[in-house]
Amino acid sequence: MSVATVFDKVQELQDVTDYSKHERLVQGLINAIDEKIITQGSMLPSVNIMVKELGFASKTIVKAYQELKDRGLIASKNRRGYFVVNEATDQTMKVALLLYAFHPFQEDFYNSFKNTLGDTTHVDVFFHHSNIEVFETILNNAKGKYGMYVVAPIPHPQTKSILNTIPRNKLLIVDRHEHLDGDYSHITQEFEIATYMALRKLVKRIQEFDEINLFYLPDSDYPIEVLRAFEQFLKDYKIKGNVLKQYVSNTVEKGKVYFTIGDGDLWRLIKDCKAKGLDVGKDVGIISNNDTPVKELVCNGITTFSTDFEKMGQQAAEFVINKKPISKIIPTVLIQRNSL
Repeated sequence: MSVATVFDKVQELQDVTDYSKHERLVQGLINAIDEKIITQGSMLPSVNIMVKELGFASKTIVKAYQELKDRGLIASKNRRGYFVVNEATDQTMKVALLLYAFHPFQEDFYNSFKNTLGDTTHVDVFFHHSNIEVFETILNNAKGKYGMYVVAPIPHPQTKSILNTIPRNKLLIVDRHEHLDGDYSHITQEFEIATYMALRKLVKRIQEFDEINLFYLPDSDYPIEVLRAFEQFLKDYKIKGNVLKQYVSNTVEKGKVYFTIGDGDLWRLIKDCKAKGLDVGKDVGIISNNDTPVKELVCNGITTFSTDFEKMGQQAAEFVINKKPISKIIPTVLIQRNSL
């Protein structure tokens, strides 16, 4: 069909008195997509042509195209015009969610995020696994195809320039905080002060043991701030401690506290405690990063310090819905249980 048919779908709505010109244009183009008059890959009329054919102000056309872009239905490509990129017109918003990996605590974030958004918003989930090349490729491929980008950034020299390619009104930084110039929205956690304060609250229990070991794997997605806080804590309180890359099976010893960031280290450690008959909380102390329901149950409870990922997910979804700028740190809370 000819391009004029697109104009026909808009003009068909002129007798709908409840519609503004903007709403007529948006709905008319949606109807044209639904009726396959224009399909994925089709080029839309330019703003100037739309003004000439419909008699609408150019700002009305631009506003309507922007809404369709926010819904993830159309995209602009290299100043060549606007193209249909998605035919799922029942979606009010298409969101790109870029996370580290599907860890249990990030599953809590996702479930809360998706449930708060509801069924009318489509969420595509991507994982970068702390690989900057994957991170850049995902965002480059997603550019212009989504109404909102919710991103857990990688601490890396290239991250800032990659994020700067996303319009600020469509970007929300979550989990780790990446400082950008100017105004931007973020809902993140803080690691260094929170880790230090958690250890300080536990100092009397830690002092009941001979030493404390932190398992910190270099070149991983472990926050460097946790390592800095741990080393400062040892210095300030004259605590004997070590930083080890990872837990080695069958090396658990009575009289030591073990501080795990990765859950793999935690589960191997607990397994060995059980095999050697060591009482967690008495013979061995354990503190773990990021709380999960399982940690509440095993060994009569594992002491953790963790941010509220459900709350983070809920507030991230509210930002997507309301588009109101936000700058918020979700507090990290110590949950003291049997293990320390």
